[in-house]
Amino acid sequence: MGKSRNISQVLNDQGLIDAGDLAPGVGTPEQGFNFRNRIINGDMRIDQRNAGASVTPAAPNQYTVDRWKADISVSSKYSAQQSSTAPTGFVNSLLITSLSAYTVGSAERFCMTQNIEGLNVPDLAWGTANAKTITLSFWVRSSLTGTFGGVISNSAQNRSYPFTYTISSANTFEQKTITITGDTSGTWLTTSGIGLRVIWGLGVGSTLSTTAGAWAAGEYYSATGATSVVGTNGATWYITGAQLEVGSVATPFERRDYGRELMLCQRYYYKEPSAAYLLGYLDGSLADYPTAFVFHPVEMRTTPTTVFETVGTFYYNSGSAGTNFTPSGGTTSYNGNSRRGLSRKNAISNGPGSTQEQKAGQWQIQLSFSAEL
Repeated sequence: MGKSRNISQVLNDQGLIDAGDLAPGVGTPEQGFNFRNRIINGDMRIDQRNAGASVTPAAPNQYTVDRWKADISVSSKYSAQQSSTAPTGFVNSLLITSLSAYTVGSAERFCMTQNIEGLNVPDLAWGTANAKTITLSFWVRSSLTGTFGGVISNSAQNRSYPFTYTISSANTFEQKTITITGDTSGTWLTTSGIGLRVIWGLGVGSTLSTTAGAWAAGEYYSATGATSVVGTNGATWYITGAQLEVGSVATPFERRDYGRELMLCQRYYYKEPSAAYLLGYLDGSLADYPTAFVFHPVEMRTTPTTVFETVGTFYYNSGSAGTNFTPSGGTTSYNGNSRRGLSRKNAISNGPGSTQEQKAGQWQIQLSFSAEL
C-alpha cells in the first residue's frame, strides 16, 4: 500500500489498521491506537474518590486522584488535590501542598506513586538480557526550584533506579524527560501484581536515597540530595501529562478518550456516583443480613473489597403488604469475584427478624470497590 492513504483506506479485512500503511501524521501515537502510555490517568482527569476535594494523607497508601497514591512515613505533612492549574493542552494536574516545614528523618519518605500492573508491562522483558529501554516524561511545576528526584523500582523493592530532574523557574510548568535502560537483573512481575513502581519523591531521607542514574540493589525512593517539598511550609508541587513508554524518545502524550481511561481506572477502583437502587434480598434466617447484587462495570484486577459509602432504605415485600427499613450497624463483606458478587451488611442491629420466607427487594445504597495494587 502507498503511504499517502488515509484511515478509511488502510483498514484491513478485520477492520484493523496496519501502522505501516498510515501517512505521516495520520494515526500518530498521540492519537492513541494502542496502550503506549503504561501510566493510567496520567493527566489527572479522573478523581472518583474525592471529586476534586483536597485530602490530607494520614496513612501510607492513601489514594488521591485515581491510580495515584500517597506514600508517607508521617501523617498530615502534605495535602493532595486535583487541580485545574495545568499547562497548555491539559485540563487538570495533581497539586501537592506542604503543610509544615518538616525535617525528614533519615529513614522517612514522602512520595507520590503509581504502581503499574505486571500484566501491562511483559514486553519490557526486565530481569532478562532482552530488557528494553523506557522513557518517562511528565509536566511539573513547583514554588521551589532545584534538583528533584524519584525512582523506578520492582515489586519486591530490591531493584531501584533513582532519577533526577531540575525545575529551573518557580511556578512555571516545565516538561521533563528521563530515559532509563531496562534492568537485566532482579525479578519483575508480569502477573496481576505490581510490575513496576513509579515514584516521585517529595522529601526522602538519606537512608532511602542513593546515587541517580544507575540501577541499585535495594529499597530506595529518591536520589541523593533531592529537594524536599515537605521541608518548606506552603510549598507547592504539581504534576500532569505523566507518561511511561518503551523506547528512548519521549513521544507526545497519549490521549485516550475519557470513557476508556475511566474503564482503565475502574479495574482498580470504582465508586458509584450516587446512591442507587440495587436488587437485593433478605434470606430466611439471614434476615439480619441484607444483601445487594453487584455487577462490576469492568473486570477488576482481583476480588475487591467493598465499602458502603451511603446506606439507605431497603424495600421488600412481606406477604401482600410492602414494607421497608434502613439497615443500621453491622459489618461489611463482599462475596464474589472480580466480575460480580454480593455486598452485604452482616448482623445489623435493626433487621426484621428471622422467618422462613425469602424476601426480595431493592436497596438504596452507594458502594465503592477497591482492587488496588
